[in-house]
Amino acid sequence: MSDVQPLVMTRKRPMKLNTLVTLMVSSVIGSVLLVIFALYFMQITKATRDGVKDTALAIARTLADSPDVKRGLLLSAEKSQIQPVAEAITRRNDLLFAVVTNMQGVRYSHPDTRLIGHHFIGEDLKPALAGNENVSVNHGVLAEALRVFTPVYDDQHRQIGVVAIGISLKKVDEEISRSRWGVIWTVLFSALMGTLGTWGLVHLLKRILFGLEPYEISALFEQRQAMLQSLKEGVIAIDSQGRVTMINHTARQILLLPTQGADMPRHVPMLASLRRVSQTGKALQDQEIDSNGRLLLCNTFPVRSQNAVIGAISTFRDKTEIRELMQRMDGMVSYVDALRTHSHEFMNKLHVILGLLHMKRYDKLEEYIIQTAQNYQTDIGAIQNKIKSPVIAGFLLGKMNRAKEAGISLTLAEECQVPDTPNTEHVTVLITVLGNLIENALDAMSDQPEGEIGLLMHYQNGWLSCEISDDGPGIDPSRLAHIFTKGFSTKGENRGVGLFLARQQLEKLGGEIAVESELGVFTQFFVQIPWDSERKIA
Repeated sequence: MSDVQPLVMTRKRPMKLNTLVTLMVSSVIGSVLLVIFALYFMQITKATRDGVKDTALAIARTLADSPDVKRGLLLSAEKSQIQPVAEAITRRNDLLFAVVTNMQGVRYSHPDTRLIGHHFIGEDLKPALAGNENVSVNHGVLAEALRVFTPVYDDQHRQIGVVAIGISLKKVDEEISRSRWGVIWTVLFSALMGTLGTWGLVHLLKRILFGLEPYEISALFEQRQAMLQSLKEGVIAIDSQGRVTMINHTARQILLLPTQGADMPRHVPMLASLRRVSQTGKALQDQEIDSNGRLLLCNTFPVRSQNAVIGAISTFRDKTEIRELMQRMDGMVSYVDALRTHSHEFMNKLHVILGLLHMKRYDKLEEYIIQTAQNYQTDIGAIQNKIKSPVIAGFLLGKMNRAKEAGISLTLAEECQVPDTPNTEHVTVLITVLGNLIENALDAMSDQPEGEIGLLMHYQNGWLSCEISDDGPGIDPSRLAHIFTKGFSTKGENRGVGLFLARQQLEKLGGEIAVESELGVFTQFFVQIPWDSERKIA
């Protein structure tokens, strides 16, 4: 059995910014300089060769126009004058050779005097014998050379010979090499300037990017995106031009916006606040903004860079959620307060029991204990058995204590059954509705001592039905149809919101509310609300 070696995967370390930029810029600059060097060298080579050719043609034409050369070609007795002239031209212009031939190609001059009188070697002489100037590269008796041929004419413009000028290719190459060094120095200077520019660019980028490497920026960006998308608050940011630069998923859900990638609609309520903050540089905190029938709590702050405002960012959350948490907390506080009150009362009862024991009034003690047990069963025990939601139970205990202080009885029907629910929105709406109805009943019976409010709640098939009745003064039939209208109230100005909100929230969940009343007799409200039951009543 062979041992299996575990495969260890090592993550390749990312390249640093200065190395990456240096390599990229250097490769670009190097490629450009290489192409420039090649093109420039080709042009320099061609220009040098053309210059040498033009110089050679000029010398050949000058020699062809020389009177001594013409007389030497026309008169046999004067042909010896051609060699000294050709030698002088050769020395003065550092030529390989300067040869003059007659129309038969016989040399009248040559650097090697032994070759005078012999035929010129090379087929490139023939075009010149035919009256045409010719340039070629060929190898004669001396060395490979750039050879220039031009015809010689007498005074009657009759061709009498040819002048051939030869320049060594080695000399041509030396001229090209001298020109090449100029190109090389230009390329090296350009490379040096490119290196300095690259160094400056790298340091500028590092300063702009706060010294971070590209992979560090990428990791920070991914973390930022994950953080923004995981927030329960909506986040929108704009730049100094008012363009939306960032919006997270929660913001799109709250504002009912299209899927990611779609353009930002102009009616988004936060944009006006964002642009105002971006222009003024002053933050706006705890703004309440209405969006699609939902009340949002919004905080908007300017985004600054080097003491200049470059945009604004807004964070917001549905105020309904905050209100739900506060109402849930209020319910728990009411529950705790009610228990604390009953605890104090129980301590007082224990003192009474202890006193009756010391007095040995056992008959009165028995009667007192029975009465106390019945009261407990009526109040806390009954609520705990019937209402399984601690928030609603605490809320009702608080309302019962408030009613008792006002001299009014708030009773819970024996047949009440309310299971707990994980849906906090349903609990919040129910507390809002019951709170408004109970408070309205207490206000209506404020001048009626020993009044009674009855509450019946019953759960069946996913619905919770509630009946709240009181024996107060009732509601005028002419006003009965308007009690759910916003702003309508019989209690004065700046009222008339509670029943409107109760109905609005119920209808949002698919529930409903109705009322019956008779003047001087009773008022009764009927409420139905969807209820996601978590467990049945025990």
